[in-house]
Order: sequence, then C-alpha cells, then structure tokens
Amino acid sequence: MVTLTTEGIQVSVETEYQPDYSSPSQYHYVFTYRITIDNFSEHTIQLLRRHWFIFDGYGITREVNGEGVVGQKPILEPGDQHQYVSGCNLKSGIGKMHGWYHMERQLDGKLFTVKIPEFTMIVPFRLN
Repeated sequence: MVTLTTEGIQVSVETEYQPDYSSPSQYHYVFTYRITIDNFSEHTIQLLRRHWFIFDGYGITREVNGEGVVGQKPILEPGDQHQYVSGCNLKSGIGKMHGWYHMERQLDGKLFTVKIPEFTMIVPFRLN
C-alpha cells in the first residue's frame, strides 16, 4: 500500500492483479485498485474531479480526467473515510499510475488539489 497526505486529506492505494479478466496471450492485463480517502482535516470537503496519468511498460501513456470517482462526488466530514474500487488495463503487465483529486472545502468554497500517490501494477509472474 502507498499513502500520501495533502492538506490533511490522506489517500491510500492498494492494487491487485485480476487473472480471471486478463489474457496475457493477447497482451491484456487487468488490475483493480482500492482507494481509501481519509479526511484528517478540520473541514468538510467534497471530491469534485479526478485526473490520472497511466503509464504502461511499453511506453504508452494515457491521461484520464472527469467528474467524481466511480459516479460519485463524495462529501467527507472531518474524520470520515471514503473507499472505492476501480480498474485499469495494461498491455505490458507492468505499469504505474498517479494523479490528483480536485476538492472543495464546503465552508468557503475554496478549491484545492489532493495528490494521489504513484503506485505500480505488476503481474505476479514478472516478480520472479
């Protein structure tokens, strides 16, 4: 697990290879990642947008952004936690992701950016 804290908002990531949904002979490797967002700040915040950079071991880079996460724009009171699971497919079986969330402080509408730590996705049979 990797963790990073920005302005009292902690983001932790765990990844898992999904062999049942992957097809290595066709260069298709599927990973899931579980994101846990903890609000350790003194403010109620809302996650508005996400922005991802996805790097595949073959040198392919993708950039993905959009509203919310998995169809939600969660609001977190101080001490709250939000968790979700999403996925990513790679061609090489080795890659990494990182990015940020755009958040809004509910008290005064202040917008701020929370970093998502870089994490790797590696199929287990590549780890010898």
